[in-house]
Amino acid sequence: MKLTLQTTRQDHLIAWLTALAIAIHIAESALPSPIPGVKPGLANVITIICLIQFGWRTAAWVAILRVLVGSLLIGTFLSPAFALSLAGACASIAILYVAKRISDAQPVWALGPIGLSIVAAMAHMFAQFWLAYTLFIPHAGLFQLLPVLMTMAVVFGLVSGIIAQHVLNRIPEKLNP
Repeated sequence: MKLTLQTTRQDHLIAWLTALAIAIHIAESALPSPIPGVKPGLANVITIICLIQFGWRTAAWVAILRVLVGSLLIGTFLSPAFALSLAGACASIAILYVAKRISDAQPVWALGPIGLSIVAAMAHMFAQFWLAYTLFIPHAGLFQLLPVLMTMAVVFGLVSGIIAQHVLNRIPEKLNP
């Protein structure tokens, strides 16, 4: 008996965008980190583009699959690094959901790619910090790093947002699957 799996154009889109995000994620993992655990998060550019072009559901699939498959390929699956990455991705996807809902309901509060990228980066960093403090390093001294880490999140979120804006300016307004 032959099992045939039906796929949709949406499935192919998610797979292609996830593969792109994974490639960026893997390339970025080879870069040296200025502060332990701090990376530019350039794969999140793909998440922001997905959110704006295809909606929250596609962005969520791409972000979560990137973390899962990327950790399998890098060799960090089920490690503390994986837990931190997954917590950050879930927090950033959650805040993007809220931001997108607010933007859709109240256009005056709408955030563009740069704003979305900054809030996502800050949520990502805060979730990672909270998890690190709660599970791995429950020491009050860790809070001295929080301002530095959140500043780095704003800087890298700004960079990712500028890149996402640049890419979005070069593709058609709406690419529906």
